[in-house]
Amino acid sequence: ARGAVNRAGAMVFGTGLVKTVEDFGSQGELPSHPELLDWMAVDFIESGWDLKRLNKQIVMSATYRQSSAVRPELKEKDPESRLLARMSRFRLQAELVRDNALAVSGLLNPEIGGKSVLPYQPPGLWEEVAYGAQFSAQRYEQSKGKDLYRRGMYSFWKRTLPPAGLAIFDAPDREKCVARRAVTNTPLQALALMNDVTYLEAARKLAERTLKQGGTDEQKRLRYLFRVATARYPNANELKLLSESAQQMKARYAANPEAAAKLVRVGESKVEHRDTVELAAWMSVASAVLNLDEVVTKE
Repeated sequence: ARGAVNRAGAMVFGTGLVKTVEDFGSQGELPSHPELLDWMAVDFIESGWDLKRLNKQIVMSATYRQSSAVRPELKEKDPESRLLARMSRFRLQAELVRDNALAVSGLLNPEIGGKSVLPYQPPGLWEEVAYGAQFSAQRYEQSKGKDLYRRGMYSFWKRTLPPAGLAIFDAPDREKCVARRAVTNTPLQALALMNDVTYLEAARKLAERTLKQGGTDEQKRLRYLFRVATARYPNANELKLLSESAQQMKARYAANPEAAAKLVRVGESKVEHRDTVELAAWMSVASAVLNLDEVVTKE
């Protein structure tokens, strides 16, 4: 029970009450809050090992709802927030980075269960590690329709070649059991968010959602788009930058409508907005917002 509640806490806070989630033995770290760990374990047992109740209990706690801003007095005393005087701040896990982009764009398929799916992947990767027709999964046959937009946890996993879009964001290779994932920040991750077909398509659908539901006024649209992606409204300076970006993109694609048409065709979902120049401009703005640190970071 202690191990179970510790893993649940680690998923939410980034670090468990016992930092070494994978090791409760003599080589592991002592818990930061031993009495709390004991209480949560007993309560978890008495609830009938109800995981849904446990997660709800954690996210509705005052500890979870704290700001993640680092106050000067805490930076010196508790730089890693082990005492939980503030909320942790860490990048979302690989599957959730993708799922979040699909969710805010309206593309995410929420179905639960079923067989694995094969989302977008750079061409030719599987062929590089193919071993012949006598082996299974030697050709990558991309899923179609709504299966393209299922949660990352349903992606088909080939042991010798994990999904590239997830590996970039530190998903384990599944060669061995990993209880605690590494978290890195690399230029390749930023390039993937800006150029991968998954995130470009998500930006297009978010732009279409904005043009359809955000009103007719540019400022209202920008506020709508920003709030959908970040769960807050932009401040005056952010709104000014977004407005300038939108105007620049409109001018660029008005001068090059062929580039606009090429951009909005990325991805297999249907293009619903007829004005490709306007859509390409708002797609660029949406892509910039989806690339913000706070969109891929748990605040």
